[in-house]
Amino acid sequence: MRPLTAPARLIVTTLATLLIAGCAVEWENPKPARQLAQAQQPPGSAYLGWRVYQDRCAACHGLDAQGTANAPNLLRRLQTLGPREFVSLVLYRYDSSLQGEPAATRGSREAQVEALMERRDQPLAMPAWRDEPRVNAHVLDLYAWLSGRAEGKIGTGRPLP
Repeated sequence: MRPLTAPARLIVTTLATLLIAGCAVEWENPKPARQLAQAQQPPGSAYLGWRVYQDRCAACHGLDAQGTANAPNLLRRLQTLGPREFVSLVLYRYDSSLQGEPAATRGSREAQVEALMERRDQPLAMPAWRDEPRVNAHVLDLYAWLSGRAEGKIGTGRPLP
């Protein structure tokens, strides 16, 4: 094998330098890509959301949020809701049905819940969850799990913590 000429060595050295520099750029780029991917994910933990869902929602909406005879399919509904709308619907949805009484009136809320539980005056409807500490604390986690299911990013069953 013949030794490389000076121009050939210069070309090889330049190419090697560019290749190494390209690797260094590639090495540094995953961080912004991961940040962008995380920014596009809904806020919250899908695992914690799944746990709250199983505890508070699954009895009516089904184990995987696909609906039952008593409650609608949440996966279809979540395809059109953003996090802010979801939080509003879950925490405050039924305050307007207190028929003119202040939403903060505990007696009105209790009477409404009692009527719903006994199925008087109206069919059973989803209650507002704002006074339920576990739902209130994890409503964005619940959104993360449901929106992941609705988008097909999360399968059925328990997600990884």
